[in-house]
Amino acid sequence: MIPAKVERILQAHGLTALEFEPGSTPTAELAAARLGVIQARIAKSLLFKNKAGAYFLVVCPGDKRISSSVLRQVIGSKVSMADADETERATGFRPGGVCPFGLEDIEILLDRDLGNYESVFPAAGNDATGVSTTLEGLARITGGRIVDFTAAV
Repeated sequence: MIPAKVERILQAHGLTALEFEPGSTPTAELAAARLGVIQARIAKSLLFKNKAGAYFLVVCPGDKRISSSVLRQVIGSKVSMADADETERATGFRPGGVCPFGLEDIEILLDRDLGNYESVFPAAGNDATGVSTTLEGLARITGGRIVDFTAAV
């Protein structure tokens, strides 16, 4: 079931989440197979934290890795990936279902490479969902900042 706050945000922007059997889309690879798209079109969400305690959600193509050194350049401070429990506390979503919708006090960084595709599929709050949108749609809905992680290297 899609969390109510995510459902409200999606409805307000004319989007509908795709729902599947529980546990079917927890990784970019499985989500791509379930949705019938290439892995790069899965908009995976990764939570990082800096030493000051600020959180940053990076949304990037599902076939891409984001290095902490690149993030340090973009953010301006050292970061580390949040663990599963910390991710759930900060976002309200378990890993495998983390999405960029309805987050508070978390800066959202959207990888410019998501714009290489006609549509991308972030999760909708659990590990059995996906929602079709665009990089521009993600930026508009989330207030996220589009970042060129490739140029930051």
